[in-house]
Amino acid sequence: MRTKLYLLLMLAILLPVVAFFLPPISQPHVYHDFADQRVWLGMPNFWNIVSNLPFLFVGLAGLKFLYAGAAWQQPSLAVYTVDEYRSYLVVFASIVLVFPGSAYYHWNPDNSGLFWDRLPIALGIMALLSAVLIERVPIKRAALVLGVLVSLGGASVLFWYWSEQQGEGNLNFYIATQFGAPLLIILLVRFFPSRYTRSADIYGVLAWYALAKLAELLDEFVYQLGEVISGHALKHLLAGLAVYWLLRMLKRRKLLSHEAIPAGH
Repeated sequence: MRTKLYLLLMLAILLPVVAFFLPPISQPHVYHDFADQRVWLGMPNFWNIVSNLPFLFVGLAGLKFLYAGAAWQQPSLAVYTVDEYRSYLVVFASIVLVFPGSAYYHWNPDNSGLFWDRLPIALGIMALLSAVLIERVPIKRAALVLGVLVSLGGASVLFWYWSEQQGEGNLNFYIATQFGAPLLIILLVRFFPSRYTRSADIYGVLAWYALAKLAELLDEFVYQLGEVISGHALKHLLAGLAVYWLLRMLKRRKLLSHEAIPAGH
């Protein structure tokens, strides 16, 4: 386990180092020129806005599920310790915030709005990394891990936006967060056993997320298939399905071992 942990730590350190040394990637202005710009009910970019509703509904459903009881005190429920509980709380709270952030951005797409769209996404993916890590690796100060990871996710978005304001946009660290966190999650699931059943369900979460990213790249192509839905709106729906898959996992999984809750949890 120690060797695998060292390898993961080295990879986690390598990602931002590579992002630092690579040539800066700025945000293309054409990114804001989405295929489907139809106006409905006086709302610009209607479908790119309303397709964010699944984030609101599933995020609230996740918070309701977590708040249903003191989950970490009831081993039959989805989370066994308070640190896991906090991590998933941040995940679903961030998902709820994706809805107003993305809706605000798509009303008048520009970099200022995109900041509020990307911030909760970065916070959520890093909180999920924290949850998967804490479930598998004994950590004495797990709350600190959650705080550090979420802060790094937020900092990647802040740095990108600051760099754009300076006229030299740099997406490198945000990209490292978006693709590095899922990679680390996959490796954690692959190499470290979970204390729960259905641990492989996280692969489904990441698969839906990957399909969402692909749909985003095919925005115009998907829209031209019949002008029913664009790739970007489809991205929102698929990403919402990824969050639903996460909630589904939490609702269905069971604790494998009813060992005592560690002191302080």
